[in-house]
Amino acid sequence: MSEAMSSKAAIQAPGGFAMPASPPDIQLPRGALLGLSISAFGSGISMRVTDPLLPGLAKEFSLTLGHAALVITVFAIAYGFSQLIFGPLGDRFGKYRVIAWGTIACAITTAACAMAPSFEFLLAARAVAGASAAAIIPLAMAWIGDVTSYERRQPILARFMIGQVLGVSAGVLLGGYAADHLHWRTPFEGIAVYFALGGFLLLWMNKHLPDAARKTSPPQGSAMKRMVSEFAQVLAVPWARVVLLTVFAEGASIFGAFAFMVTHVHQVHGIPLAMAGQIVMLFGFGGLCFALSARFLVHRLGETGLCRWGGVLVAASYIIVAVSSSWWWAIPASFVSGLGFYMLHNTLQINATQMAPERRGAAVAAFAASYFIGQSAGIALEGALIPTIGTAGAIVLGAVGVTVVSQNFARLMQKHRRKV
Repeated sequence: MSEAMSSKAAIQAPGGFAMPASPPDIQLPRGALLGLSISAFGSGISMRVTDPLLPGLAKEFSLTLGHAALVITVFAIAYGFSQLIFGPLGDRFGKYRVIAWGTIACAITTAACAMAPSFEFLLAARAVAGASAAAIIPLAMAWIGDVTSYERRQPILARFMIGQVLGVSAGVLLGGYAADHLHWRTPFEGIAVYFALGGFLLLWMNKHLPDAARKTSPPQGSAMKRMVSEFAQVLAVPWARVVLLTVFAEGASIFGAFAFMVTHVHQVHGIPLAMAGQIVMLFGFGGLCFALSARFLVHRLGETGLCRWGGVLVAASYIIVAVSSSWWWAIPASFVSGLGFYMLHNTLQINATQMAPERRGAAVAAFAASYFIGQSAGIALEGALIPTIGTAGAIVLGAVGVTVVSQNFARLMQKHRRKV
């Protein structure tokens, strides 16, 4: 298979399916992708650092566990809806540039979380932190789609996602350690400094990108009308609607349960939050395993196989965590669930980058919006159900959900590829 093809030609996707043509690869300066991965690391930490802090926040502010989980929910909601702004902004002003300034904004909003005098202020700060973090990962995915050909894109996306994968693990670990040994404000202070350094690195790197990697779209008419038009064009594509609904359900089922995983292991097995966080952080290392073996797995399983088996691994791991009588079962289960999740989610990501190539920024923004709004919906639902079904029931519910989502998408994807 050739590395670059004519703009009018079709290419062959993993698994043997014909896909629309994609742009040729652009020669990038060393460190361009690494800079994005560094920023994604901070985003991953920010997303998951509050998971182990929930019991402490509930105790300090006299809240229920479900109420304390609003610090996760508001972040995800703001993250999701802000995609409707950052996608078109990235297309207009240059994706890499917007990512850099978004990372600087993350430093400011995360510092506000650290200074929150009340739970209400913390919720507001987490919301704006989620909104600013929205500029990083989805736009980076879209930018990678702009500068790499489809046949090389999935392994490159996987390598980029190493930053976020390790960030998820570090967030759970840092939050768990802070819950037992530090004040809950301390992690936010460190994350704010990290974002500031990462943002200035990206601004410097942006100046050294070739013009083709900094491309912008000239303004055409009203910005609001243009934004609505771009998203309307994405939603007009039937396959795009399938991908968006699927990633919404994926986010709801997997992370509606995952948000309470550390709390479950801590409460059910009586181990410290720091230790529970160290166990659950292996989820991220499972994702790292996928990133390092992506090329082999894509070739071996194809997109359909990654989707099917990824869902099976997540579901089986979640059930093991929920019903096991010993905490050590959570060690392999956390690792395997991370591997399975990234097998499934990376397949959805690769479809998102190609479901509307002419509006890739808006398409990936809509994808991320659906994903994080789904997360917030799942966390809110399972937080409300926990008093009735417990954390174990919430995790089992997530396992059932991801099974349905992954197997259905694999079936629909196979059917869709036969039509292309």
